[in-house]
Amino acid sequence: MDAFLSFLAHTGTGFALIILGLIAFALTTRFSERKLITEGNLAVALKLWGKAIGLAIIIYTVWSGSTSLMDAFIWGLIGIVVQVVAYLIIEFILTPKVNLANEVEKGNVAIGFSLFSAAIVVGIVVAASLTY
Repeated sequence: MDAFLSFLAHTGTGFALIILGLIAFALTTRFSERKLITEGNLAVALKLWGKAIGLAIIIYTVWSGSTSLMDAFIWGLIGIVVQVVAYLIIEFILTPKVNLANEVEKGNVAIGFSLFSAAIVVGIVVAASLTY
């Protein structure tokens, strides 16, 4: 029974972190991702769910190496912050002449896919860094 309760606690915490991450990611955009996705904007969907996948990779790694649920939760929060900071670095430092947010909002799938891929790469690098 203890193992099942631990499973439920970790699953609930993992989903809570994903939801917190999605909220944090939404706060970094000037448009409603939900609205644009329901309108069929694939670029926005790629950008958003790439970040979610990257965060899920981090959470997976955190769960396998954490000493407690609180430890895992804290490292999950750190993963969210790193994903947000990585996006800001990509947008404002690595691509200063391209307004990535505007391009994604306009439906530029190439930019959306690039951000999707970058978010997964960031998730893998952060996850690997957590296994030192």
